[in-house]
Amino acid sequence: MNLLKLLDTMCPDVKSGDDKDRFFSRREAMRQFGDLSKKMAMAAVPLGVLTAIPKVAKADTESLIGVLNYALTLEHLEYRYYQMGLESNVITAADRVIFEKIRDHELAHVRFLEEVISNVLNGTPVAEPDFDFTAGGNFSPFTDYPTFLALSQAFEDTGVRAYKGQAANVKESDVVLTAALSIHSVEARHASMVRRLRTKKGQDTVKGWITNASIGTLPAATQAIYAGEDTVTQGGVNVVNLTGIDTAGVSEAWDEPLNDQQVLDIAGLFLA
Repeated sequence: MNLLKLLDTMCPDVKSGDDKDRFFSRREAMRQFGDLSKKMAMAAVPLGVLTAIPKVAKADTESLIGVLNYALTLEHLEYRYYQMGLESNVITAADRVIFEKIRDHELAHVRFLEEVISNVLNGTPVAEPDFDFTAGGNFSPFTDYPTFLALSQAFEDTGVRAYKGQAANVKESDVVLTAALSIHSVEARHASMVRRLRTKKGQDTVKGWITNASIGTLPAATQAIYAGEDTVTQGGVNVVNLTGIDTAGVSEAWDEPLNDQQVLDIAGLFLA
C-alpha cells in the first residue's frame, strides 16, 4: 500500500459530526493504524516500518528530529490554510471536494510526523505556530477565491522544493528518507492539481509543473519560491547541450531544492 492510498484510508470523507470527531482523534487514528497492521504485513505499513528507526538509523537522532520538525511546521501551515479556507466558504461548491481531500492529506501528514517525532524518536513535536495568511493585510485568501488558489499554488510549490531540499539531511536513515520522499510525492500531486485548476479557470497559463523560474500571474512577492528553477545543469552536465532539448523543457524535468533558510524566509511572511 503506497502512502497516498494509506492517507486516503486514514482520511475518510468527513460528513457527520461524529465522523469529524473520530477523524480528528489522534488516539482513534493510531488505533486504526493498529487494525491495519493486523490485516497486512507490518513491513507494508509505514508506521510499522518507522518503529525500526532506532535500530537502523545512522543519522544523529537530534538532527532527524530537527528536520522532521521543520517539515511539520510546513504541514501545519498547509493544513491550517486549507482548514480555514473550507471554514470561510471562499471555495466554490464544485471545488470543495478537492480541497477537503488535500486538507485531509495535510492533517494526516501532521499526525504522522508528530507520531514519529514523539513516539519513535522520543522527541518533542513543534507546536503549531500562529499564522497570518493575509501577510499583514496584503492578501485576502478567505474572501477572494482566485487569491486563495494563488496562495495554495505558492504553498504547494514551496513544499515540493522544501522536501527535496532536506533529502540529503536524512539520507543516512533509509526509513526516514523513504517516508519524507513519500510525503514529497503527495505534495507534488497537490501542486499539480492546484496549478491545473488555476489554468482551467483562466487565472493563469501555468502547466502542472514549474517552467524555468516563471511565477505566471502570481504576485511578485512569490518570486523567491521559483528562484533557481531555471537551472539546466545537473550533476555538472548541461542537459540542454547533452540532449538538444530547449531550456524550458529541461527546467521542467527537475524541481530544484530549497534550503531551510529559504523556506523559512518564505513561510515567515505568513507567521503572525
